[in-house]
Amino acid sequence: MSGARRANRHRPVLPRWGWLVVVAGFSVAAAGGWLEYADKPAASDPSVVSSPSRSAEPAGTTKNKPPAAKPTKAKPSKTPTEPAVRIATSPGRPQRIAVPQLGVSARVIGIKAKGGSLTPPSNPRVVGWWSDGAQPGAKKGSAVITGHTVHNGGGAFDDLDQLSAGDQVLVTTEQGRLKYEVDSVTMYRKQSLAKHAGEVFDQSVAGRLVLITCEDWNGTVYLSNAVVVAHRSG
Repeated sequence: MSGARRANRHRPVLPRWGWLVVVAGFSVAAAGGWLEYADKPAASDPSVVSSPSRSAEPAGTTKNKPPAAKPTKAKPSKTPTEPAVRIATSPGRPQRIAVPQLGVSARVIGIKAKGGSLTPPSNPRVVGWWSDGAQPGAKKGSAVITGHTVHNGGGAFDDLDQLSAGDQVLVTTEQGRLKYEVDSVTMYRKQSLAKHAGEVFDQSVAGRLVLITCEDWNGTVYLSNAVVVAHRSG
């Protein structure tokens, strides 16, 4: 989403987040105060290693089996105890976000708005937290996290629009883990989101989490944005 339009003298000027727009596609072209989105396939992520597949044996072949060893009584192994999850008791910079309903777990890095545009990290498996907004866990303000959608798969927020009220979002910060519960999932046409930016980025509301990405790929551009709003639940 792009640049601010000049305010009419007779209309109130929105706070600085009121004109922020989110660029959640890859190739972005500004047009009349909003952005058109063009996507491209996700880049490979060296942190994700796929396990080798087991090759099938050719039909009609057999393998010589070694002599069967005498069964030995296995010693009971101790099940490792998972470390207790530390619950955050104060706001903190987000480091990771997980959406169990979608099978998503992604690293979070801080990002800033440039020229009225909030652009997620170029790696679609990494999402960005607007560091000039609220921190997750804050009692006041919107903690905004945005990520790319990749129309042919690979983006952390590809299926954000599939969430429903009551679904859980987990945010891990430097202070510990925070639980959020989804309140709403709203689809905005691109022009409409620009008009509602003051509401989406609002820093005067009670503390909440806002997730944003692109949706409605028409083969050339993204037509809409999905905005998920969630409240702290633990």
